[in-house]
Amino acid sequence: MRDFPPVTRAFGSSSSDAGSPGHVDEPDTRTPRAFLAWMVRQQGGLFWFGLFVAVIWMVPQTLGPWIVGRAIDTGIVAGDQGETTRWLVVLGVVTVGGALSGVFFHTVIVREWLIALYGTTQLVTRKALQLGHVLTRRTPTGEVLSVSGSDGDQFGALMEITTRAVSQLLAYLVVAGIVLSTSVRMGLLVLVSAPLLVLLGAPLLRPMQRWQGVERSRNSELTSMATDIVAGLRILRGIGGEETFGGNYAGQSQGVRRAGVMGGRWLAAVESVGVLLSGGFVVALLWLGTREVAVGRLTVGELVSFLGYGLFLVQPMRTFVEFAQKWTRSVVSARKAVAVYEQRSPWRDPVDPKHLRSDAVVVDEASGVHVAPGRLTMVVSSVPDDSAALADRLGRYLSGDQDPLVSAELPEGLKGRAARAARAEREAARAAQAASDEQRASEPWGVTVGGVDLSDVPLDEVRRHIFVSDTAPQVFKGTLREAVDPHDRLTREQAERALFTAAADDVFDALPGGWQGELDERGRGLSGGQRQRLVLMRALAVDPEVLVLVEPTSAVDAHTEARIAERLGPHRAGRTTVVMTASPLLLHHADEVALMVDGREVDRGRHAELLSRSEAYRSVVVRGEVAASAAATPADEGAAGGSDPTSGSSTGPSTEQLETETAHWTAVTGAEATR
Repeated sequence: MRDFPPVTRAFGSSSSDAGSPGHVDEPDTRTPRAFLAWMVRQQGGLFWFGLFVAVIWMVPQTLGPWIVGRAIDTGIVAGDQGETTRWLVVLGVVTVGGALSGVFFHTVIVREWLIALYGTTQLVTRKALQLGHVLTRRTPTGEVLSVSGSDGDQFGALMEITTRAVSQLLAYLVVAGIVLSTSVRMGLLVLVSAPLLVLLGAPLLRPMQRWQGVERSRNSELTSMATDIVAGLRILRGIGGEETFGGNYAGQSQGVRRAGVMGGRWLAAVESVGVLLSGGFVVALLWLGTREVAVGRLTVGELVSFLGYGLFLVQPMRTFVEFAQKWTRSVVSARKAVAVYEQRSPWRDPVDPKHLRSDAVVVDEASGVHVAPGRLTMVVSSVPDDSAALADRLGRYLSGDQDPLVSAELPEGLKGRAARAARAEREAARAAQAASDEQRASEPWGVTVGGVDLSDVPLDEVRRHIFVSDTAPQVFKGTLREAVDPHDRLTREQAERALFTAAADDVFDALPGGWQGELDERGRGLSGGQRQRLVLMRALAVDPEVLVLVEPTSAVDAHTEARIAERLGPHRAGRTTVVMTASPLLLHHADEVALMVDGREVDRGRHAELLSRSEAYRSVVVRGEVAASAAATPADEGAAGGSDPTSGSSTGPSTEQLETETAHWTAVTGAEATR
């Protein structure tokens, strides 16, 4: 049975798989408790096997005190050395068996924990792949990371404590039966102790759950804040905003601390009740057992057995308290996980799907912009958000102008009717946003390719046909080759051509190992301009039929930008390319330039023509010229070992480095060809 790493097929990334409830791997998101029950079912036979092993582990422990009592009564008190030895041998065998089964039990239980932990991470990953940019419209990044990380660990802990609690409950009942068969009074004391512990501890669980929920919500907000600060650290340093944002982070972290302290107080109260009752139980058992011996209803061996059982039962009672604590935390985490997993993709495959042509005109009805096939078209807008919105429409992406919603726990102070009303309001807001997304996604999109609206084409085909590289791309940890060609489709020559066009030779030189050089997470070892050219290289390597670039050179110096401008057109010759930019260095090489004012195209022509006849065009481009002049001193490029701005046109990586890469790249591509 292959159960690790866990395999899941939930949340198909294609639109045809989206929103298909009832699939074997689809989580049950009706309620947090239903979701937790689904997670137990996902363990399959491993959960029941773990429970079986746990019972084998616990049963020998229940026999230990009884064996000791029998050894005392039939051996030590009676003076029978042989009987004493026999019972000691039995006790040794039981002890060794229990130790071995305990090792096996902990091996199985850790496996359950890891399956739950990494299964949660896989579910979050697949949900992110299914929703794409829609996920960040609905849920903050920190919330998603918390579900994948800390909440997954809570689910793993729940699997472990559930198996252990069930096995110890069975052991508790076995002990109660043994004690009842010996002494009814003491048996009743054993049976009453555990329900009394649950009864007294239950009122403390609700406030503990509430404060743990507050801590969980604040912590996810803190994670989102940290993610935003790290992503914008370079800009914050430039504007002197470190102290302001650092102060906000410190304030939020103190809020997390206060909520954690309050939750910890209630947690301590629950544990105190458990310690108090378990200790009181041992004292009461000892007192009652001594009286039974005094009146002759118990032997010395039976009294020792009862005391052994009293100490043994402290463990199940503490486990029941621990189960209550972890169950409470898991319910809080499950509520967050459900808020992520229950989201459905707004995209649906058309009933009568059509196909896109590669040689057709692309028309955006909202702006009036049309893009001729096989040409390099650039769009200039007086409002950058308008050109970014145009890029979203061309790629069939929902607009990103909406703050994400989060299914957070309610803040402290809200109880009863107010809490229910607040929760209902949040659920209604989430449902309204999801309905709005689905309505927009189901309507005619307003962008046509050869007269075919994008809404009439399967989303996967749209993504293959039209590739949008926006202003906030992601760079992942891995080798340079994996960053440029994650699917291993390029030959070495194709990759070098993309690198040359993007003028990213200094990125190649900055990484020891060339194509196999390791990139840090988010490309932290590169300057902003180097990351931007790495992303441009990746977009060019895809070589889509329609490539949309949004401000692809905003972070590079003027000399590097001029090289990119010269090479972009020849590289994309015969392919449709749309560039959103106001840079005169790029615009000079455009086949055609469209000018947008207030979101509508108002003029079109070559760069020089528009400069001569359009005041609106000149007002936007002059700002670009000023920015380009300021960029002539490339401080950003030099920050991480960038290229020399005074150098001439680059011819790519150094000859020596490229020669060292030839053997490795040829071997890989040769193996792919063989397959």
